[in-house]
Amino acid sequence: MRKFNFTKMVASGNDFIVIKDKPAGNLSALAKKLCDRRFGIGADGLLILEKSKKADLRMRVFNADGSEAEMCGNGARCAALFSGNKRSRLLTCAGIVNARVEGRRVKVRITEPKGIKLDIPIKVNGRQIKVNFINTGVPHTVVFVNGINAIDVRQIGASIRNHPKFRPAGTNVDFVEVEGANTIRIRTYERGVEDETLACGTGSAASALIFALKNNLDGLVKVETQSGEVLKVYFQRVNCKFSDVWLEGSARIVYKGEYYV
Repeated sequence: MRKFNFTKMVASGNDFIVIKDKPAGNLSALAKKLCDRRFGIGADGLLILEKSKKADLRMRVFNADGSEAEMCGNGARCAALFSGNKRSRLLTCAGIVNARVEGRRVKVRITEPKGIKLDIPIKVNGRQIKVNFINTGVPHTVVFVNGINAIDVRQIGASIRNHPKFRPAGTNVDFVEVEGANTIRIRTYERGVEDETLACGTGSAASALIFALKNNLDGLVKVETQSGEVLKVYFQRVNCKFSDVWLEGSARIVYKGEYYV
């Protein structure tokens, strides 16, 4: 029997198991075991933090189903808080992410969005709808709805996540309802978790930017997540191009422990 130390962290309702230095063995299998909410520790994902010559830390993200994600916005905010530095740089599979920590408020600058496509027609469960696509480090499909509380996020989200239009990588799915001039509410079906989560950082950024594009906004969009926390997405926009995109919200350490394999 062997053991390793872990830290349980949460950012806006998105929870993670954080391990510093890569443990031996298959990380995908380990993520599935650790993230199991009945027989493991329980989490949306596993963060492996390692030393890096290019940044302060290298962050690898494994979803609850064992798949490895390119990037995770809320995970990056947890990693930045975990580092203990007020300013840090994180190396992810999507590129370098800069972070700023002020108490329990953490801001991360996500990689520049790409692949923006608006009003894509797709058929879902026999119904023709229009969706929007953007990659904010990971792929996101943004769907604007009315009556967001009534949306079957798990069923419809799974259908869009696995839609032929988004193969082979698949997509995260964000359902968005407009609440004000610069405020939206979001519910997200996360690829890799294969269910709705209480918050999604890259999804909040994706939804905010698509909303800004459709409403000619610049500067700031507030995003109310399913956990109830409002995330802030800052950005600069020139026509259809975004830059200097920052995601801000709370993060905290829940507890630390030892896991025996």
